[in-house]
Order: sequence, then structure tokens, then C-alpha cells
Amino acid sequence: MPAPKVLISDALSDAAVQRLRDRGLDVDFRPELGRDRDACAALIGAYDGLAIRSTTKVTAKLLAQAPRLKVVGRAGIGIDNVDVAAATARGVVVMNTPFGNAITTAEHAIAMMFALARQIPRADASTQAGRWEKARFMGTELTGKTLGIIGCGNVGAVVADRAIGLKLKVIAYDPYLTPERAAEIGVEKLELDALLARADLISLHVPLTERTRNILSADALGQTKPGVRIINCARGGLVDEVALRAALESGRVAGAAFDVFATEPAYQNPLFGHPNVVCTPHLGASTNEAQANVALQIAEQMADYLLSGAVVNAVNMPSISADEAPRLMPFVHLAENLGSFLGQLTDAPIRGIRVTYEGAVAEMNIRALTAAAVTGVLSPVLSGINMVSAPAVARERGILVEEVTRAGATSDFESVIRITVEAEDMPRDAAGTVFHDGKPRMIEIRSIPIDAAFAEHMLYVRNHDQPGFIGRFGGVLGAAGVNVATVALGRDGKGGNAICFCAVDAPVSQEVLASIAAIPQVKRVRPLRF
Repeated sequence: MPAPKVLISDALSDAAVQRLRDRGLDVDFRPELGRDRDACAALIGAYDGLAIRSTTKVTAKLLAQAPRLKVVGRAGIGIDNVDVAAATARGVVVMNTPFGNAITTAEHAIAMMFALARQIPRADASTQAGRWEKARFMGTELTGKTLGIIGCGNVGAVVADRAIGLKLKVIAYDPYLTPERAAEIGVEKLELDALLARADLISLHVPLTERTRNILSADALGQTKPGVRIINCARGGLVDEVALRAALESGRVAGAAFDVFATEPAYQNPLFGHPNVVCTPHLGASTNEAQANVALQIAEQMADYLLSGAVVNAVNMPSISADEAPRLMPFVHLAENLGSFLGQLTDAPIRGIRVTYEGAVAEMNIRALTAAAVTGVLSPVLSGINMVSAPAVARERGILVEEVTRAGATSDFESVIRITVEAEDMPRDAAGTVFHDGKPRMIEIRSIPIDAAFAEHMLYVRNHDQPGFIGRFGGVLGAAGVNVATVALGRDGKGGNAICFCAVDAPVSQEVLASIAAIPQVKRVRPLRF
């Protein structure tokens, strides 16, 4: 049998290339292809694996030209340049290296703080131009200042550690940071508005999701402490760059240091040219040590998968053996969908996740199922989280994950997965099963029986069980041109609490959601996506 073929279309270390070859793979090292989409698409059909960094764009169009492709390996954590949904649809495993860049990125954020506080780039340019402008570049000390960290995961926690060593006071906003974890790493946990009002410096360390996009919007920037300095070494799009430029011009923000931008490569940007802005070209992970670590790690992961089928750090599938996959995968999808449902409903910080397995499913590989459930719960806020990294992320944030097994059937169903999310405001629970057709079904929400399939776009409505709701609900959707695919209803008793789980053909606008919320019987409406 010929050796699996791997194309490396971005720059990886010589050691990583050699590691793949030493493992018996047929490797073509073509780093120039990352910037030439057409050339890459013309060649990709001959390969079983594709190793990339951030330059190559793995789009649905590229994947369509790759009938042999089995795995995409991203040397690094970010998978913004990979269409994971398209890869999953084509059966392509997407792997990354989620923990290899934390120290390097954190050190870059600290370096940017110093560069900004002491005006180092401008002072360097002035001095090397032959001007001795000592009085011009008056800096500010970091010691004793308050650093606000938005996102206190892997990188944020390292930044906090380094900042505390530099005698800064560290405060943090992170919905998944428990008080116990905050105390352990020495930070004060706050809500975002309180952090904005107190921080002398703000450093962002969250992924880019729909919830975090423009987390520092014009309104948020208006709530900051006058004279704040903002550092972003996480992801472009977290800060409204136009609004930040205006805040810099007005003096509300004293300075900004950015390593990432909304559009990259950033040949033009609203921040460029302002005297109080320091910019670098996405160098957060660019150290010899980090590059070597993630390159070798992805080489090993890809070789393991292509040669033995072992799955490590995959973002679109759990670690599951070939023998158990046919029976287990429907329950993996069920656990992740149940978790995603509860995660999308939970805005308060999460303290615990309990997964209960009843009946035959209790005898299966529940470790993979629990990882899928935790992935679903956390994915609405943490993009890129996967079934391998989810348990570690939960532990890091102090979220207690419990597994309960009840091998004997406790209901009318052969197998039931029940998930309870314990949040600071209230617990939320849901249960589901897999029917004989292999499709996951929701069978209980808030202890109310229901029979509902999952769909890409859904509406979840809590309402009073009173006449007129269904007519008004359907009328609002019909008037807005929203086509309903399925509707499932449940209630805890006549005239009591009721729920509606509705699949629609497309996302519903905010105006339509507001009209639904205005129906007299409605207590809450939430759009969902699976």
C-alpha cells in the first residue's frame, strides 16, 4: 500500500517536515501555495493530508477539489481559516494544537503593554533618525496600575501571572471564570462594565464569536476609564476599530497596541498612522520555540491519524475507536446538541455540568459523550472548542463536570442522556434520546415532556399555557414570511408552564423576535442554532 501523501502549504519547521517523513509519510513541502489559492486547488486532489498555519484558506471550494483528503492539520490554535462545517460534511478531520502558543502570545501582550506605556517604537524611530527628543517621549509606569483582562483562559491566565509579577493589580471578566479559579490565579473577577470603569489597561484574550465580536464597541469604549490603554493580541474583530480611532482622537483612550486586525493581512486600517498606536503583523505566536512546538505537535497528530486512525485534538470529532463509532456517534450528536441547547440559554457564569446516562447508553464510551456534552455547553461562547479540549477548558475555569450512570432503564426509552447546567442564576436541564432511525430527539425540557427533532435554525419559547398563543405565534411568523418546518409543544399541566420548540427555515430577525416576545402569553423567546 502506498504511503499517505501530505501537502504542507504553509511554512513549517524543517524538524516537523522531517518528522512526517520519518513516520513514513510521502511529504511535499510547498509553502508558497498558501498564498496561491488556484495553484493549491489544482494540486490538493492528490493528497490525504494538508498541513497548514494561518495563510492557507481551507474553503468549501478547496475541499471540493480534494476527494482523497482525510485530515487538515493546523499548526496553532486558530481555525478561522478553515471551513470546519464543510470539512465535516466531507468527512475530513480538522486538527489543531490548542495549547502550544499560550506563553508566547502572553509574552507578546506584555511586550506590547511596555511598548505602549513607554512609547518605545516612536522613540526608537526618532533616535535612529538622528533626533534626540528625550523630553518628547514621556512614558507611564505600569507598576501599581490596574490591568483588566477580558478572557481568562490559557493565554489570559498567563498574562495575569506575568502582570502580577510586575506588581499590577489584575481584574478579569470571563463568564466561565469561577470565583475559586479567580482566587487561585490571583485576579478579581468583575462584570464587563465594572472592568471597563476601573482598568488603566485592557488586554483582550477571547476567541472571536458572535457574542464577542466588537465586545469593545463604541458604547463599551465610552464606559472605559479616561486615559485607558487597550491591547489586543487575541483576534481581530473584538474591537470596533473605527470607534477606537475616534476614542483615540478624543483622548478618551490614551493608546492602543494591536497585533491582530479585523481584516488581515492589514495593509490599511483605521488605526494606522495614529501617533499613540503600536501595531505588529500578527506576531503573537511568532517565536522559534512556539513555532517548533506546534509544528512538531501537528506533525505527530497527523501521522498518528493517517497511519493508525488515532484522533487527537480534532475540532470536529471526538476520540472514538473504529469499532464503536457506528453505535456511539448518534449519541455524540445528541449530547452535543443537548449541551448546545442549554449553553445557548445560559448567560450567567456556569459553575457545573452534570451528565446523567440512563439505560443502555450508560454502558457506552461515556467519556466521549461527556466531552461532547461539555463542548456543546461551552461552544456558544468559546469558538473552536472541541471534544478533546473541552474537559480541560472546563477544569481550567473551575467548572465541575459530573457523570452519573444508571444502567437500568428508568423511563420508556432504552437510552436517555440528561444534562443539567448549574449556573449562578439558576439550573437548566434537558434530556434526549436516539430513536431507531439514529436521529437525536429532545424528550424533556425543564421537566416538561416534549418530542422534538433538532434543526439548524430553531426558536425556543417559554409561555403560559393559555388559549391564543399558537395562533398569535404562527401569525407573527407568517406575517414576517418565516417558514415553519416543525413545531413541538409541551406543558407541565393545564394552564401551567408551557414550551414551544420550533424549527424554521432561516434565521429570524430581531424585529420578529421582539414581536414574538410581545405576545401576552410569552415569557421568553430565544433563537437557537444547531
